Amino acid sequence: MSDGSGGGSVRQRKKSSGDGTGTRARKSKATGSTASGSTPSAAQQHQMWARIVLMVGIAAIVYFTTFRTREKKFATQREVLELRTQPLDCSRPYLEEISKFAGCIPNRCGRFVSDKIVSPAEAGILLDLARAGFALGQSAGGASILDLHSGALSKGTQFVNVYRLPEAKQLFTSQHINVYRHVKAKVQQAVAENFRLSADALHLTHPTFFSRLTNATAKTIHDEYWHEHVDKETYNSFHYTTLLYLTDYGKDFTGGRFVFIDNEGKHNRTHVYIEPKRARVSGFTSGAENMHHVEQVTGGVRYAITISFTCDREYAMADPKFALDDDEDDQNAEERPAEP
Repeated sequence: MSDGSGGGSVRQRKKSSGDGTGTRARKSKATGSTASGSTPSAAQQHQMWARIVLMVGIAAIVYFTTFRTREKKFATQREVLELRTQPLDCSRPYLEEISKFAGCIPNRCGRFVSDKIVSPAEAGILLDLARAGFALGQSAGGASILDLHSGALSKGTQFVNVYRLPEAKQLFTSQHINVYRHVKAKVQQAVAENFRLSADALHLTHPTFFSRLTNATAKTIHDEYWHEHVDKETYNSFHYTTLLYLTDYGKDFTGGRFVFIDNEGKHNRTHVYIEPKRARVSGFTSGAENMHHVEQVTGGVRYAITISFTCDREYAMADPKFALDDDEDDQNAEERPAEP
Protein backbone atom coordinates (compact mmCIF):
# COMPACT_ATOMS: atom_id res chain seq x y z
CA MET A 1 0.00 0.00 0.00
CA SER A 2 1.36 3.44 -1.03
CA ASP A 3 2.08 6.26 1.44
CA GLY A 4 -0.50 9.12 1.42
CA SER A 5 -3.10 7.13 -0.48
CA GLY A 6 -5.94 9.11 1.15
CA GLY A 7 -5.25 12.51 -0.43
CA GLY A 8 -3.18 11.58 -3.44
CA SER A 9 -5.97 9.85 -5.27
CA VAL A 10 -7.97 13.03 -5.86
CA ARG A 11 -6.49 16.06 -7.49
CA GLN A 12 -8.29 19.48 -7.56
CA ARG A 13 -8.22 21.61 -10.69
CA LYS A 14 -7.62 25.33 -10.53
CA LYS A 15 -10.27 27.52 -12.08
CA SER A 16 -9.17 29.15 -15.30
CA SER A 17 -9.48 32.82 -15.72
CA GLY A 18 -10.69 34.71 -18.68
CA ASP A 19 -13.20 33.82 -21.42
CA GLY A 20 -12.46 30.09 -21.56
CA THR A 21 -9.99 30.30 -24.45
CA GLY A 22 -7.43 28.38 -22.48
CA THR A 23 -9.94 25.67 -21.80
CA ARG A 24 -10.78 25.34 -25.49
CA ALA A 25 -7.08 25.19 -26.33
CA ARG A 26 -6.52 22.45 -23.83
CA LYS A 27 -9.51 20.52 -25.22
CA SER A 28 -8.21 20.92 -28.74
CA LYS A 29 -4.78 19.68 -27.71
CA ALA A 30 -6.26 16.69 -25.90
CA THR A 31 -8.45 15.83 -28.87
CA GLY A 32 -5.49 15.96 -31.20
CA SER A 33 -3.50 13.71 -28.90
CA THR A 34 -6.31 11.14 -28.81
CA ALA A 35 -6.67 11.13 -32.57
CA SER A 36 -3.02 10.60 -33.15
CA GLY A 37 -3.00 7.74 -30.58
CA SER A 38 -5.74 5.81 -32.37
CA THR A 39 -3.43 4.95 -35.29
CA PRO A 40 -0.15 3.11 -34.42
CA SER A 41 2.95 4.74 -35.75
CA ALA A 42 5.24 2.94 -38.21
CA ALA A 43 7.62 2.14 -35.38
CA GLN A 44 4.81 0.64 -33.33
CA GLN A 45 3.63 -1.49 -36.28
CA HIS A 46 7.16 -2.74 -36.88
CA GLN A 47 7.47 -3.67 -33.21
CA MET A 48 4.13 -5.51 -33.30
CA TRP A 49 5.12 -7.60 -36.36
CA ALA A 50 8.49 -8.37 -34.84
CA ARG A 51 6.73 -9.77 -31.79
CA ILE A 52 4.42 -11.91 -33.96
CA VAL A 53 7.34 -13.31 -35.93
CA LEU A 54 9.19 -14.06 -32.70
CA MET A 55 6.19 -15.91 -31.25
CA VAL A 56 5.72 -17.96 -34.43
CA GLY A 57 9.42 -18.84 -34.41
CA ILE A 58 9.29 -19.95 -30.79
CA ALA A 59 6.19 -22.06 -31.49
CA ALA A 60 7.92 -23.71 -34.46
CA ILE A 61 11.02 -24.51 -32.40
CA VAL A 62 8.90 -26.02 -29.63
CA TYR A 63 6.94 -28.11 -32.14
CA PHE A 64 9.92 -29.47 -34.04
CA THR A 65 11.90 -30.27 -30.92
CA THR A 66 8.90 -31.91 -29.25
CA PHE A 67 7.54 -33.85 -32.25
CA ARG A 68 10.57 -34.92 -34.24
CA THR A 69 11.42 -37.84 -36.51
CA ARG A 70 15.07 -38.25 -37.40
CA GLU A 71 16.55 -40.50 -40.07
CA LYS A 72 19.65 -42.63 -39.85
CA LYS A 73 21.17 -45.01 -42.40
CA PHE A 74 22.24 -48.29 -40.86
CA ALA A 75 23.44 -49.87 -44.13
CA THR A 76 23.47 -48.44 -47.65
CA GLN A 77 23.45 -50.45 -50.85
CA ARG A 78 26.89 -49.16 -51.88
CA GLU A 79 28.62 -50.31 -48.71
CA VAL A 80 30.28 -53.70 -48.31
CA LEU A 81 29.94 -54.53 -44.64
CA GLU A 82 31.90 -57.13 -42.75
CA LEU A 83 29.64 -56.56 -39.77
CA ARG A 84 27.75 -53.63 -38.33
CA THR A 85 25.87 -53.87 -35.05
CA GLN A 86 23.63 -51.73 -32.90
CA PRO A 87 23.02 -52.88 -29.31
CA LEU A 88 19.67 -52.11 -27.71
CA ASP A 89 17.99 -52.64 -24.38
CA CYS A 90 15.62 -55.60 -24.52
CA SER A 91 11.94 -54.87 -24.07
CA ARG A 92 10.77 -56.22 -20.73
CA PRO A 93 8.18 -58.72 -22.09
CA TYR A 94 10.74 -60.14 -24.53
CA LEU A 95 13.41 -60.53 -21.87
CA GLU A 96 11.01 -62.13 -19.40
CA GLU A 97 9.80 -64.64 -21.98
CA ILE A 98 13.17 -65.61 -23.45
CA SER A 99 14.72 -66.02 -20.00
CA LYS A 100 12.97 -69.39 -19.82
CA PHE A 101 15.32 -70.84 -22.46
CA ALA A 102 18.84 -71.54 -21.26
CA GLY A 103 21.52 -71.02 -23.89
CA CYS A 104 19.21 -68.84 -25.97
CA ILE A 105 19.27 -65.62 -23.95
CA PRO A 106 21.04 -62.75 -25.77
CA ASN A 107 23.91 -61.02 -24.04
CA ARG A 108 22.11 -57.89 -25.20
CA CYS A 109 19.28 -57.22 -27.61
CA GLY A 110 19.96 -55.38 -30.84
CA ARG A 111 20.45 -55.72 -34.58
CA PHE A 112 23.21 -56.51 -37.04
CA VAL A 113 23.87 -56.46 -40.76
CA SER A 114 26.59 -58.18 -42.80
CA ASP A 115 27.51 -58.73 -46.44
CA LYS A 116 29.92 -61.56 -45.64
CA ILE A 117 27.68 -64.33 -44.31
CA VAL A 118 26.15 -65.50 -47.60
CA SER A 119 27.99 -65.41 -50.93
CA PRO A 120 26.56 -63.65 -54.01
CA ALA A 121 26.61 -67.02 -55.81
CA GLU A 122 24.46 -68.60 -53.10
CA ALA A 123 22.08 -65.65 -53.21
CA GLY A 124 21.88 -66.02 -56.99
CA ILE A 125 20.83 -69.68 -56.71
CA LEU A 126 18.16 -68.78 -54.17
CA LEU A 127 16.93 -65.97 -56.41
CA ASP A 128 16.55 -68.52 -59.23
CA LEU A 129 14.58 -70.73 -56.83
CA ALA A 130 12.32 -67.81 -55.88
CA ARG A 131 11.66 -66.83 -59.47
CA ALA A 132 10.87 -70.43 -60.38
CA GLY A 133 8.41 -70.68 -57.52
CA PHE A 134 6.70 -67.38 -58.22
CA ALA A 135 6.36 -68.35 -61.88
CA LEU A 136 3.73 -70.80 -60.62
CA GLY A 137 1.73 -68.19 -58.74
CA GLN A 138 1.70 -64.59 -57.54
CA SER A 139 -0.56 -62.40 -55.48
CA ALA A 140 -3.06 -60.19 -57.28
CA GLY A 141 -1.71 -57.40 -55.08
CA GLY A 142 1.84 -56.28 -54.48
CA ALA A 143 3.05 -58.91 -51.99
CA SER A 144 3.59 -62.58 -52.83
CA ILE A 145 5.03 -65.28 -50.57
CA LEU A 146 6.48 -68.74 -51.11
CA ASP A 147 6.89 -70.94 -48.04
CA LEU A 148 8.91 -74.05 -48.89
CA HIS A 149 8.09 -75.57 -45.51
CA SER A 150 4.29 -75.47 -45.64
CA GLY A 151 4.08 -75.22 -49.43
CA ALA A 152 2.05 -71.99 -49.25
CA LEU A 153 2.23 -69.95 -52.47
CA SER A 154 0.32 -66.77 -53.24
CA LYS A 155 -2.04 -67.07 -56.17
CA GLY A 156 -4.52 -64.29 -56.88
CA THR A 157 -6.17 -63.42 -53.59
CA GLN A 158 -5.65 -66.88 -52.08
CA PHE A 159 -2.94 -69.47 -51.43
CA VAL A 160 -2.23 -72.77 -53.11
CA ASN A 161 0.04 -75.63 -52.10
CA VAL A 162 2.98 -75.41 -54.45
CA TYR A 163 3.83 -79.08 -53.92
CA ARG A 164 0.44 -80.03 -55.37
CA LEU A 165 1.35 -78.39 -58.66
CA PRO A 166 2.86 -80.83 -61.21
CA GLU A 167 5.38 -78.25 -62.42
CA ALA A 168 7.00 -77.87 -59.01
CA LYS A 169 9.06 -81.07 -59.17
CA GLN A 170 10.60 -79.94 -62.44
CA LEU A 171 11.44 -76.44 -61.26
CA PHE A 172 12.93 -77.13 -57.82
CA THR A 173 16.26 -78.93 -58.05
CA SER A 174 18.41 -80.64 -55.44
CA GLN A 175 20.90 -77.78 -55.82
CA HIS A 176 18.20 -75.32 -54.78
CA ILE A 177 17.28 -77.17 -51.63
CA ASN A 178 20.88 -77.94 -50.64
CA VAL A 179 21.87 -74.28 -50.94
CA TYR A 180 18.75 -73.29 -49.01
CA ARG A 181 19.69 -75.59 -46.13
CA HIS A 182 23.33 -74.48 -46.18
CA VAL A 183 22.40 -70.80 -46.13
CA LYS A 184 19.96 -71.35 -43.28
CA ALA A 185 22.73 -73.00 -41.25
CA LYS A 186 25.13 -70.10 -41.89
CA VAL A 187 22.55 -67.52 -40.89
CA GLN A 188 21.73 -69.50 -37.76
CA GLN A 189 25.40 -69.53 -36.80
CA ALA A 190 25.64 -65.77 -37.39
CA VAL A 191 22.72 -65.14 -35.04
CA ALA A 192 24.33 -67.33 -32.39
CA GLU A 193 27.66 -65.52 -32.67
CA ASN A 194 26.23 -62.00 -32.67
CA PHE A 195 24.01 -62.54 -29.65
CA ARG A 196 26.35 -65.03 -27.94
CA LEU A 197 23.99 -67.97 -27.98
CA SER A 198 24.37 -71.68 -28.40
CA ALA A 199 23.56 -72.42 -32.06
CA ASP A 200 21.92 -75.67 -30.97
CA ALA A 201 19.47 -73.67 -28.87
CA LEU A 202 18.10 -71.99 -32.01
CA HIS A 203 15.42 -73.69 -34.09
CA LEU A 204 13.97 -72.73 -37.44
CA THR A 205 10.34 -71.71 -37.01
CA HIS A 206 7.26 -70.81 -39.01
CA PRO A 207 6.85 -68.66 -40.99
CA THR A 208 10.09 -68.77 -42.96
CA PHE A 209 9.46 -67.71 -46.54
CA PHE A 210 10.48 -66.01 -49.78
CA SER A 211 8.82 -62.68 -50.55
CA ARG A 212 8.25 -60.87 -53.83
CA LEU A 213 7.19 -57.23 -53.52
CA THR A 214 6.07 -54.88 -56.31
CA ASN A 215 4.20 -51.59 -56.57
CA ALA A 216 0.93 -53.29 -57.57
CA THR A 217 -2.15 -52.04 -55.73
CA ALA A 218 -3.01 -54.08 -52.64
CA LYS A 219 -6.02 -56.35 -53.12
CA THR A 220 -6.24 -57.81 -49.61
CA ILE A 221 -4.94 -56.93 -46.16
CA HIS A 222 -2.15 -59.46 -46.75
CA ASP A 223 -0.73 -57.22 -49.49
CA GLU A 224 -0.27 -54.30 -47.08
CA TYR A 225 3.24 -55.19 -45.96
CA TRP A 226 4.24 -51.63 -45.03
CA HIS A 227 2.55 -51.39 -41.63
CA GLU A 228 4.67 -50.96 -38.50
CA HIS A 229 4.80 -54.06 -36.32
CA VAL A 230 6.76 -56.11 -33.79
CA ASP A 231 7.53 -59.68 -34.85
CA LYS A 232 7.14 -61.15 -31.38
CA GLU A 233 3.67 -59.65 -31.10
CA THR A 234 2.67 -60.95 -34.53
CA TYR A 235 4.13 -64.44 -34.11
CA ASN A 236 4.57 -65.73 -30.59
CA SER A 237 7.16 -68.31 -31.70
CA PHE A 238 9.67 -65.69 -32.93
CA HIS A 239 12.75 -64.92 -30.85
CA TYR A 240 15.23 -63.92 -33.56
CA THR A 241 14.41 -62.63 -37.05
CA THR A 242 16.74 -62.55 -40.03
CA LEU A 243 16.38 -61.42 -43.62
CA LEU A 244 18.47 -62.35 -46.63
CA TYR A 245 18.11 -59.92 -49.51
CA LEU A 246 18.27 -61.31 -53.04
CA THR A 247 18.05 -58.11 -55.10
CA ASP A 248 19.55 -54.61 -54.95
CA TYR A 249 17.91 -51.41 -53.79
CA GLY A 250 18.23 -48.68 -56.43
CA LYS A 251 19.08 -51.20 -59.17
CA ASP A 252 16.45 -53.92 -59.22
CA PHE A 253 13.78 -51.91 -57.42
CA THR A 254 13.04 -48.54 -55.84
CA GLY A 255 11.42 -47.95 -52.47
CA GLY A 256 11.28 -51.05 -50.31
CA ARG A 257 13.86 -50.10 -47.69
CA PHE A 258 13.70 -51.88 -44.34
CA VAL A 259 13.03 -49.40 -41.54
CA PHE A 260 13.58 -49.85 -37.80
CA ILE A 261 11.57 -47.44 -35.66
CA ASP A 262 13.33 -46.35 -32.49
CA ASN A 263 11.05 -44.46 -30.12
CA GLU A 264 12.83 -41.89 -27.96
CA GLY A 265 10.43 -40.59 -25.37
CA LYS A 266 6.80 -39.84 -26.01
CA HIS A 267 7.10 -37.87 -29.24
CA ASN A 268 10.58 -38.34 -30.72
CA ARG A 269 11.52 -41.27 -32.92
CA THR A 270 14.37 -42.26 -35.22
CA HIS A 271 13.94 -44.20 -38.45
CA VAL A 272 16.94 -46.47 -39.04
CA TYR A 273 17.22 -47.63 -42.65
CA ILE A 274 18.68 -50.71 -44.29
CA GLU A 275 19.00 -50.58 -48.06
CA PRO A 276 18.67 -54.14 -49.40
CA LYS A 277 21.60 -55.60 -51.29
CA ARG A 278 22.02 -59.01 -52.88
CA ALA A 279 23.46 -61.48 -50.33
CA ARG A 280 23.08 -58.99 -47.46
CA VAL A 281 21.89 -60.50 -44.16
CA SER A 282 20.26 -58.52 -41.38
CA GLY A 283 19.27 -59.98 -38.03
CA PHE A 284 17.63 -58.71 -34.87
CA THR A 285 15.93 -59.73 -31.67
CA SER A 286 12.20 -60.04 -32.31
CA GLY A 287 10.91 -57.98 -29.37
CA ALA A 288 9.45 -54.47 -29.20
CA GLU A 289 12.97 -53.01 -29.20
CA ASN A 290 12.96 -53.72 -32.96
CA MET A 291 9.66 -52.34 -34.21
CA HIS A 292 9.91 -52.03 -37.99
CA HIS A 293 8.23 -51.91 -41.36
CA VAL A 294 9.10 -52.09 -45.05
CA GLU A 295 8.64 -49.05 -47.27
CA GLN A 296 6.30 -49.51 -50.19
CA VAL A 297 8.08 -50.59 -53.34
CA THR A 298 7.68 -47.91 -56.00
CA GLY A 299 9.18 -49.76 -58.96
CA GLY A 300 10.82 -53.05 -59.96
CA VAL A 301 10.72 -56.26 -57.93
CA ARG A 302 12.14 -56.80 -54.44
CA TYR A 303 13.05 -60.39 -53.49
CA ALA A 304 14.07 -61.49 -50.00
CA ILE A 305 13.89 -64.42 -47.60
CA THR A 306 12.68 -64.11 -44.02
CA ILE A 307 14.38 -66.76 -41.87
CA SER A 308 12.91 -66.99 -38.40
CA PHE A 309 14.28 -68.68 -35.29
CA THR A 310 12.73 -69.74 -32.00
CA CYS A 311 14.21 -70.88 -28.71
CA ASP A 312 11.16 -73.03 -28.01
CA ARG A 313 11.43 -76.59 -29.36
CA GLU A 314 7.65 -76.78 -29.44
CA TYR A 315 7.65 -74.37 -32.39
CA ALA A 316 10.63 -75.87 -34.24
CA MET A 317 10.18 -77.08 -37.82
CA ALA A 318 12.25 -79.26 -40.11
CA ASP A 319 13.98 -78.28 -43.33
CA PRO A 320 11.70 -78.21 -46.39
CA LYS A 321 11.23 -81.07 -48.83
CA PHE A 322 10.28 -80.89 -52.47
CA ALA A 323 6.97 -82.72 -52.37
CA LEU A 324 4.39 -83.47 -49.73
CA ASP A 325 3.14 -87.00 -49.21
CA ASP A 326 -0.14 -87.74 -50.94
CA ASP A 327 -1.95 -88.31 -47.68
CA GLU A 328 -0.91 -84.98 -46.17
CA ASP A 329 -3.51 -82.34 -45.63
CA ASP A 330 -3.68 -79.80 -48.43
CA GLN A 331 -4.47 -76.99 -46.08
CA ASN A 332 -2.31 -73.90 -46.63
CA ALA A 333 -1.12 -71.37 -44.12
CA GLU A 334 -3.91 -68.92 -43.46
CA GLU A 335 -1.70 -66.28 -41.88
CA ARG A 336 0.23 -64.00 -44.16
CA PRO A 337 3.68 -63.08 -42.86
CA ALA A 338 3.64 -59.59 -41.44
CA GLU A 339 7.10 -58.57 -42.63
CA PRO A 340 8.31 -59.70 -46.05
